[in-house]
Amino acid sequence: MSDKQPVYIMPENVSRTLGRDAQRNNILAAKVVADIVKTTLGPKGMDKMLVDATGNIIVTNDGVTILEEMEIEHPAAKMMVEVAKTQETEVGDGTTTAAVLGGKLLENAEKLLDRKIHPTVIVRGYRLAAEKSIEILNEIAIPVDSKKTLRNIAMTAMTGKGAEGHKEKLAELIVNSVDEIATGKNLSLDGIKIQKLKGDGVVDSEMIKGMVIDKERANMQMPPVIKEAKILLTDAALELKNPETEAKISVSTPEQLESFLVSEERHLKEMTDKIISSGANVVFCQKGIDDVAQYYLAKAGIYAVRRVPRSDMEQIARATSGVIVSNLKDITPEQFGYSQIVEEEKRGDEALTYIRGCKNPRAVTIVIRGGTSHVIDEIERAIKDGLGDVVSAVNSGKVVAGGGAVEIELARRLRAFGRTIGGREQLAIEEFSNSLEAIPESLAENAGFDPIDIIAELRKTHEGGNVNHGLNLFNSNSIEDTFAAGIVEPLKVKTQAISSASEFATMILRIDDVLVSSSKSRPNMPSNPYMGMD
Repeated sequence: MSDKQPVYIMPENVSRTLGRDAQRNNILAAKVVADIVKTTLGPKGMDKMLVDATGNIIVTNDGVTILEEMEIEHPAAKMMVEVAKTQETEVGDGTTTAAVLGGKLLENAEKLLDRKIHPTVIVRGYRLAAEKSIEILNEIAIPVDSKKTLRNIAMTAMTGKGAEGHKEKLAELIVNSVDEIATGKNLSLDGIKIQKLKGDGVVDSEMIKGMVIDKERANMQMPPVIKEAKILLTDAALELKNPETEAKISVSTPEQLESFLVSEERHLKEMTDKIISSGANVVFCQKGIDDVAQYYLAKAGIYAVRRVPRSDMEQIARATSGVIVSNLKDITPEQFGYSQIVEEEKRGDEALTYIRGCKNPRAVTIVIRGGTSHVIDEIERAIKDGLGDVVSAVNSGKVVAGGGAVEIELARRLRAFGRTIGGREQLAIEEFSNSLEAIPESLAENAGFDPIDIIAELRKTHEGGNVNHGLNLFNSNSIEDTFAAGIVEPLKVKTQAISSASEFATMILRIDDVLVSSSKSRPNMPSNPYMGMD
């Protein structure tokens, strides 16, 4: 019998990929994901149609939507989706840029790995390059100086998406919405609600200084319109409470039943009398409103809405400067919200409640209209990108030139920086610079130009000191000062994309061993997501 017995330290369902194979497979997965979204970049980018197992269709140009909706199994590719999600959460735009940059950083790192340069050297070079990039970006950024700049930012964010044909109108809505809720430096999108309505065209979209909620009045006998609205917001139920434990009431005579029903009605009348005597003429209730209570409120000419979601209640409070009341005994006119008009509008089978004309609203609504649900959904995605960009620009106070101008300038300065570092890290910094040029390269390629010619021309222009020159694909299809042409992006979009993409690339490069446990409960899945990646 041999002394050398096999030693098993892992179960049979665990497969292992080692060293260079693990690195190559991870890099290939990231490249595949980057190539999928690369064609959507820029004003001339194409759309993707995503159809799920149940036949639902999404037509979109939005990087993070594409990556989220795709059923990705490869672990490295899933990590790349996280890069796009982080970009979306932090800024709201630039998801495709972050994904393309992450893929390119790994693709270029592979060239260095093939030259026997150790991953830790590449990682160190990439980190130096990323830190220097943020420093250079802050140096070349331009202060936000006008509403016109904000409109240009919104329009730049929406180009290439389904909203492009109406970008001026939608950019105006976005800037006006942000302007309406702006109270200080740290703006957030919490105060802007987006309401989608099918019917009419995109051009009929509007911004309302107030709220639109997807609810109708509780009773048809209530007035459909209230002017000079005094709005009571309550999270107390306007109905009788059910006992928490099971209870039985023994009724033996008709008189006892009559007495029981009368006492219920009296209790509901007392509730509604408190509201009526307070002077409120509109009630938004987070919980239910009993039929008897509805009758008394309608009789008093009060417009009431029931079962309003908590998020909408809070938005209404912000828009109308009202306070959500929990105890009806404590109602005072100071707690009311105010608006010029509250009305119900019916469109086909749908009924919505509009709260318009709020004084100094801290919440507004953008109403998106469109012919089909697919169009409206893509317009919503475009508006969210525009809102994210405008809020980022307001918060940071700085913007950069778009159209690939900032990436070319960064690449040029990083090459000069690399020469001061020396050693093998210089090669990594050089490849980081080449990766940044993937953005203007993709813009040119998607527009049908020769990317090599465009990159050469951009490099030459920037060597001449033209920091803001990029590719204008809106109208002239030429290389010019993109900032002057209104192609502007927030500084935060670029800094976040570079930070996320470089962190992702360095994390992947440090992996040299992949252990994959296959799930016994999913026999149709390949036991190793790395299979077929060679």
